Amino acid sequence: MTPNNQRALVTSLIVFGILAVGFFGLRTLHAFREFRGHRPPPPFKTEQPETDVQLIRDWMTVPFIGKMYHVPPTVIFNALDIPTKKNQDKSLKQLNEEYYPEANGFVETTVQAAVLANLPPPIPTSPSVPTP
Repeated sequence: MTPNNQRALVTSLIVFGILAVGFFGLRTLHAFREFRGHRPPPPFKTEQPETDVQLIRDWMTVPFIGKMYHVPPTVIFNALDIPTKKNQDKSLKQLNEEYYPEANGFVETTVQAAVLANLPPPIPTSPSVPTP
């Protein structure tokens, strides 16, 4: 192979590589801009809230309990007489240790009572009609 042919082959391979990188780079950039993050699925209109407050544990956070039982977290924080700011990411156990260290399990019991008192009414379900 002559040096001129070899130079032409190397140059064409380099140009082809640059074009391939540019093409796939632009596709990756487009896909990255279209990526909207991993979001939870939308709630169903007929989703029934949990009603058994005995399932509340000390590792749960107030926003988690609020979502699970369809009770606003502010209602729970008001029942505990605890400020909402800086406490949303703390578990019930951490809140109990910080605000009520002398009363073991006080926060969990108070949250259970507040949730039970503020449970939303059950969502009516339409009776299933048999199809002929």
